[in-house]
Amino acid sequence: MSELPKTFDPAEIETRWYQHWEANGLFAPERPGADPWTLVNPPPNVTGSLHIGHALDNTLQDVLVRHARLKGKDARWVVGTDHAGIATQMVVERQLNQKQQKRTDFTREEFVAKVWEWKEESGGEITQQLRRLGCSMDWANERFTMDEGFSKAVLKVFVELHKQGLLYRDKRLVNWDPGLGTAISDLEVETVEVKGNFWHLRYPLEDGSGFIQVATTRPETMLADMAVAVNASDERYTALVGKKVRLPITGRLIPIITDDHADPELGSGAVKITPGHDFNDFEVGRRAGIEARDMLNMLDAKANITQTADGLIPADLLGLDRFEARKQVVARLKAEGFLVPYVDKDGEAHDSEPRTIQTPYGDRSGVVIEPWLTDQWYVDAATLAKPAIEAVRSGATKIVPKSWEKTYFNWMENIQPWCVSRQLWWGHRIPAWFGPKRDEHGLVSYIDHQINADGSLTEAISSENEPFVALTEADAIAAAQAHYGDQYKIVVDDRFPRATNDTVYIVQDSDVLDTWFSSALWPFATLGWPDVQPTPFASSEVEKHLAGDGQGFSTSLETNGGRGVHKQLGGRYPNDVLISGFDILFFWDARMMMQGLHFMKEVPFKTLYLHGLVRAADGQKMSKSKGNVVNPLGLIDQYGADALRFFMAAMESQGRDIKMDERRIEGYRNFATKLWNAARFCQSNGIGASTTIEPPAAELAVNRWIVAETVATVQALDLALADLRFDEAANTIYQFTWSRFCDWYLELIKPVIQGEGGVAATGAGADETRAVAGWVLDQILVMLHPFMPFITEELWSKMGAREHELIVAKWPMADARALDPEAAKEIDWLIRLVSEIRAARTELNVPPGAKLSLYQVDKNDAAEARLIGNASALERLARVNITRLTEPMEGKPEASLQVTVDGLLYAMPIGGVVDLEAERARLTKAIGAAEKERDGLAGRLNNPSFVERAKPEAVEKARADHAEKAAEAERLAAALARLG
Repeated sequence: MSELPKTFDPAEIETRWYQHWEANGLFAPERPGADPWTLVNPPPNVTGSLHIGHALDNTLQDVLVRHARLKGKDARWVVGTDHAGIATQMVVERQLNQKQQKRTDFTREEFVAKVWEWKEESGGEITQQLRRLGCSMDWANERFTMDEGFSKAVLKVFVELHKQGLLYRDKRLVNWDPGLGTAISDLEVETVEVKGNFWHLRYPLEDGSGFIQVATTRPETMLADMAVAVNASDERYTALVGKKVRLPITGRLIPIITDDHADPELGSGAVKITPGHDFNDFEVGRRAGIEARDMLNMLDAKANITQTADGLIPADLLGLDRFEARKQVVARLKAEGFLVPYVDKDGEAHDSEPRTIQTPYGDRSGVVIEPWLTDQWYVDAATLAKPAIEAVRSGATKIVPKSWEKTYFNWMENIQPWCVSRQLWWGHRIPAWFGPKRDEHGLVSYIDHQINADGSLTEAISSENEPFVALTEADAIAAAQAHYGDQYKIVVDDRFPRATNDTVYIVQDSDVLDTWFSSALWPFATLGWPDVQPTPFASSEVEKHLAGDGQGFSTSLETNGGRGVHKQLGGRYPNDVLISGFDILFFWDARMMMQGLHFMKEVPFKTLYLHGLVRAADGQKMSKSKGNVVNPLGLIDQYGADALRFFMAAMESQGRDIKMDERRIEGYRNFATKLWNAARFCQSNGIGASTTIEPPAAELAVNRWIVAETVATVQALDLALADLRFDEAANTIYQFTWSRFCDWYLELIKPVIQGEGGVAATGAGADETRAVAGWVLDQILVMLHPFMPFITEELWSKMGAREHELIVAKWPMADARALDPEAAKEIDWLIRLVSEIRAARTELNVPPGAKLSLYQVDKNDAAEARLIGNASALERLARVNITRLTEPMEGKPEASLQVTVDGLLYAMPIGGVVDLEAERARLTKAIGAAEKERDGLAGRLNNPSFVERAKPEAVEKARADHAEKAAEAERLAAALARLG
């Protein structure tokens, strides 16, 4: 046994123990013969740093993996980082800009080499921060989504999906970030309310007979309008349907069509349709029979005005920024009489109507996002979603909380094609090469072009080019050779697809894959796939479903050692559980479901746990702009990782958002200190490490009680963790440690282990008690370890000689045979009696040092025997002397403090230590004040005007205050009644 310092210092302990765990390979899953248990970490961006959401997500994961390890399982927590295409490229480009350089000063290969150099030097910050949090990850097998093995899996999936017709190239609208020059996902779009305008435009009918009025927040897009839509039920426009209007400025003739998108109740009921620059309009255009290739595009990649295919945009608008073009278009419309003035409530006319506009911004670039028509690669998500939907319906994957299933089904059943290409240099380059189109006349050197502001052509790969999708360049050349014939030499070029009389030049797609595409493979690509192939069931129900038998499926994990279809992956697929924020349910979780089922014929995880957000103390979402972001590393510096971890677990209540409360974190630091001091008390009284996992034999009621309480705690903790009730699990071990063990058990055993004057006691009772106390403390350390790994490991090591570290100890046994109802009744009675006496003494201002005589008023021999048998504990804890009545008392004793436990009355005369009249007067006055405040609050709450008009937080506070004052009045009245 090593003596513990007086002061608990988290910083020193945390650094020392984490280095020890990692250096000795204690996170590695090396338990031959044990059941494998696997969890994959949502890979943080390689550019990232630990934020409060990471702290929550990773704490919950670490609780589960440490618990599984303690339960004897071969637990593996797969760790790694995501290459984060956009974020990482931005970081490196900023570094180049500081040196007056830019990305295009280098070849693609040179720039990518610089990114790898940055990754090696600076890309591991967040993994070091995860270590500070105490994450017991399998660092020896750390993965990166751009490492060689993972990249191999990504390319194979792309090629296989394309071969199966589930991945294709198409022209559609995307979220285009003009600042970054790439398509981005919905998750990377931040919608912000901004002050904008609503312009009302007048479009003249072709025959000159009148006008049709439309409204828009983006008047510049009228340069690419292709229709005006009205509702078929709108009788105002029945006679106009099928006619045409002539657009101002361009002179383009466009039809008036019908579509339900036009709402007769909104504005004029007529809507301008720009299918190449609005997501809703794109769908309207397709319903109207306009092919995507024929939709007009009026913007280049930087959102500057470019010429449309019909060449009708005036030359002086070409090359203008979209917002400058807006000013020019509005000015022309006004000058030519096509702008309808907006008249405000004061009768004044304005060019536009002020409106608050929901505007999409790129979360990294900070520029307004444009819906842009471009050729991209898409995954047929609707087809891949079907097995994933069935997997949740059948229970093959359970979503916790279950309430998220409805959202999951709604999104998956209405899923759109998934755009997986990005216009970047950093990432998995798309394994597709393009050649010129071949038709019955031979080779056609097709060049998709745009007319730039200076009249030059921009050459690009077009959807008309011939694609060759292959794992390697050599495979692509072979495919092209077979396609074009042996008379041509196939050459890979870096310009654009073309041909000469004897040579065909093929060009690799310059785009890279969306990082969500690669991370969707995380549960199986991290385990060695495709080099390690799965062994499927001979009659897999999943395969039957995928084959379309319509039977659905319910997966069986009985085959192959209870680990499903993937025996060759070490029984680690499917993963046991995935912990994820609900905000990436669709971007990551659902896509892992789709890819896992498609390629592994099995769900990627058996349980999906979705946690909420960590919000600021006032409930607002944290953001840098609001200045309310909390740095978890600062909290660790101040309170220790254990306190922050325990706060996260204790506050996580199945999907509900967590409000930051630094006082709670401080409280959990105090909890750690209390445990530390309890261990020091044990050391000073000869209590050390236990030598057995089974409870020692116990005769004393207090020892039989604490053993039973320990077993009950293990049972409750096991149930809570099985149900992923993190808050319930944390509260269970907290209450047992603080209340049962520290506050009561250690106090109750002091007379047993300490003789008169605090001298160490000897004898069978003392030996038994020291053995039981050491055993209980050990069980606490093991049960608490998943939540607070550092302090528990330190105390484990200091309490005596051990065969192994706590991190690989054995989880306590929940043996119901240790439960002892009789001991529980006796000690529960004792605790309630002491608590009642203490509360009554406090309420009646009995001096703390005053020792009162206690006697049992009601005659009950069994109860009196229990009173006498626990006299030493009562005298110590309640500051009383036990007095036996020789004769039964008639009526209630006066001038005494009275308490009732189990229906029996106990009395303590206090006339000699308390001024009874003054105390009655004080209590009466306090009761009156509490009742007055209670009734005043009740009046406010019963006033409908207050409840309906006041802020919700004010009403809630009034309710809480009313409940508090009502309880206070009731408590004081009970105290007054005690005086007799």
